[in-house]
Amino acid sequence: MPEGPSIVILKEEVQAFKGKKVQEVGGNSRLDIGQLKNQTVVDFKSWGKHFLICFKAFTVRVHFMLWGSYRINENKEGAPPRLSLHFKNGVLNFYSSAIRFIEEDLDEVYDWSADVMSDEWDPAKAKKKLKQHPDMLACDALLDQNIFSGSGNIIKNEVLYRIGVHPLSRVGALPAKQLNALIREVREYSFDFMEWKKAYVLRKHWLAHTKTICSRCVIPLTKQYLGKTQRRTFFCDNCQVLYT
Repeated sequence: MPEGPSIVILKEEVQAFKGKKVQEVGGNSRLDIGQLKNQTVVDFKSWGKHFLICFKAFTVRVHFMLWGSYRINENKEGAPPRLSLHFKNGVLNFYSSAIRFIEEDLDEVYDWSADVMSDEWDPAKAKKKLKQHPDMLACDALLDQNIFSGSGNIIKNEVLYRIGVHPLSRVGALPAKQLNALIREVREYSFDFMEWKKAYVLRKHWLAHTKTICSRCVIPLTKQYLGKTQRRTFFCDNCQVLYT
């Protein structure tokens, strides 16, 4: 599943289509996507893992789910697009994604202060939300889009490893220093993620995600499926402290 930094990269890559009119529409979405023809793109936005194509009267929300992807000015071999937008200057294709129309004002739909990549990100609000759920597991907190919109499984594993917190720690048991570090590192690592991904070196910087050996303790890392979502979690039982 693409995480927030990847969606911001997509937003940057499609700027050539901003202000352009949709010439043709295709795709196997069950929605009435035909209404997009002759509509002009007003803007592209992102909120966490949601990619937003803004038109004058409505917005198209694209959620890539687990296996979604996109192609710009090319087709994905052997896969029909869920949505295909043809412009005079190129084509934008989305695959295996959930498409939805939003007619409300986006400011009423989204809390921009929860988006870890947004200029409106508010760490104080994130801390307040965390304190409202003292029994929440740290691994669940980092995947909660209402608190850390855009944070995904890679970010979860890497942040917890970097700050030395065990994924089964309870949020309410974290010392103030560790709680602040968790909130700070989510945003900092997200921007590092984006820069590394742009340079095609993201995997080289992973310290925990998919790794087998702890670089600090030089012992095997543990891999388990943890939390409400049972997502893959890589951690060190020795240097990541369990706060209960």
